[in-house]
Amino acid sequence: MADSPVVPVRRDIPSPNVADTTIWGSDALADMLRAMDIPYVLLNPGASFRGLHDSIVNHLGNEKPQMMVVLHEEHAVAIAHGFAKVAGKPLAAILHSNVGLMHGSMAIFDAWVDRVPVIVLGATGPVDAAKRRPWIDWIHTAQDQGALVRHFIKWDAQPASVPAAQEALLRARQIATTAPQGPVYVCFDAALQESRLAGRPSVPDPARYAAPPPAQPRGELIRQAAALLCAARRPVILAGRVSRDEHGWRQRVRLAETLNAEVLTDLKVGCAFPTDHPLHAAPSGHFLNPTARQVLRDADVVLSLDWLDLAGTLKQAWEGDTVASKIIQVSVDQYSHNGWSMDHQGLPPVDLFLLSEPEAAVDLLNQEVRPRAPARPHSTARPATAATAAAPHGPLTVPIVAAVLRRVLDGQKTCLMRLPLSWSGDMWDFRHPLDFLGYDGGGGIGSGPGMAIGSALALKGSDRLPVAVIGDGDYLMGVNALWTAANARIPLLMVVCNNRSFFNDEVHQEKVARQRQRPVENRWIGQRIANPAPDLASMARAQGLAAYGPVEDAQALESVLSEAVQAVKNGAAVVIDAVVQTGYSPAMTAGLTRSDD
Repeated sequence: MADSPVVPVRRDIPSPNVADTTIWGSDALADMLRAMDIPYVLLNPGASFRGLHDSIVNHLGNEKPQMMVVLHEEHAVAIAHGFAKVAGKPLAAILHSNVGLMHGSMAIFDAWVDRVPVIVLGATGPVDAAKRRPWIDWIHTAQDQGALVRHFIKWDAQPASVPAAQEALLRARQIATTAPQGPVYVCFDAALQESRLAGRPSVPDPARYAAPPPAQPRGELIRQAAALLCAARRPVILAGRVSRDEHGWRQRVRLAETLNAEVLTDLKVGCAFPTDHPLHAAPSGHFLNPTARQVLRDADVVLSLDWLDLAGTLKQAWEGDTVASKIIQVSVDQYSHNGWSMDHQGLPPVDLFLLSEPEAAVDLLNQEVRPRAPARPHSTARPATAATAAAPHGPLTVPIVAAVLRRVLDGQKTCLMRLPLSWSGDMWDFRHPLDFLGYDGGGGIGSGPGMAIGSALALKGSDRLPVAVIGDGDYLMGVNALWTAANARIPLLMVVCNNRSFFNDEVHQEKVARQRQRPVENRWIGQRIANPAPDLASMARAQGLAAYGPVEDAQALESVLSEAVQAVKNGAAVVIDAVVQTGYSPAMTAGLTRSDD
């Protein structure tokens, strides 16, 4: 999917522009965006970029790129984030001045931690104080606007001329799409946008400013890694942050099968290995379950393919003991680490470091490794569907929601664009890199609706049904992103697992109460979303979506889901409010309330 062209559907077609030979600064910026093959720009309107807005509409005809309006700047970045997770290419999100950048900063942080390319465009000014309108231009001008987000972007610029702005856009795309990928920010002076140009400037060829090809480790290091893996008694592969590329998927399977290596995966990132494969050693989750801990602790050689939080994962397995395994790390992530954000996690012990993206290293390892006799497996893999094969009935829980959803979608190619924290890996099997896209990176509650819309936009026209299963807190914080899905006619199915609580914090409050020998029965106070319970379905209907609920039992959910899936196939965006019992999987609960926190 990442290599498939994105073809926008024409909509919001402007009236024809009267022929005019005048060229404005913002026209040159719009021409550059078109040359860079940016299919969409996400925006909430703002006067600071009114020049660029006009150029996209009246100079380009609102085509290549096409505008998509959002009701909050955070959704502009979140939609671009979700799109890139599927398509592997960035969109542009335009944020109004300093205030819009502050609105969008949480979503920028999510993209930063998730290592996803987003081109964030902004505007300020006029920088020349003599050109500012009274009051409003002053409060919407910052001395160094990029400083608001500089700690969690890869690069920023505020160009002062059209040639500099063209170069800044090309450099922004190049840096954003160079691994480790991430968001960038380019801020345009309002006066520059609205300046008359003497003539139409030439547009540089973006093909000459593309990101470099993936770096490859030295052959000597690949041979050392292959020797360690082939000689291992129990090799384990930690399949972490990888691409949605099908070739890379097949190469990881080939490597695991050649080595007879057990594989672990992580629900915080997109699926990286078929979870019903015999070598997939344990259900994935946000933390290691007991089987996964034992698999990792028993390994004598561990191959980490850009595993998210390698140090923390090893700590879970060895519980403070010295890590006895030889660790091979494949990652370029340290290029994004800085002193402000702790998203780099702990510093892992590494015996052999391959400074490379996983795909390049796996391709080379497959040329060097030889078949290895298998060790006795820790467990026999079985499809996740076996865990809930019986017909579900009664009040809803998250596992029952998963079982009903799986029953209704049987045989349908599906992309799970988002899953809630209460989901565990034994509820669903992933067999393709687009079966699941992972979490949001930064844990920014409210990101789910926007990111789901972006992913569904990238999937539009494909044979995959876009499905997001999200929590009620995430939904409520980002609910007005749904208007964009209705307005832009983006089909998707969103199932809200509504436990009417910020339950994650109920677990934490119970932990504190037990430590202090205080009543755990009070953990709900300040957490419950009730009295009154928000009408989640009505919120969706009010924005033009189809919506069902609240649904409280399995039989009703199956009936509603069947109708909803058909509506999505017919082009609708649909929300289902599924009222579920509170609860997490044991591994998730243990991870949230570990003994040393």
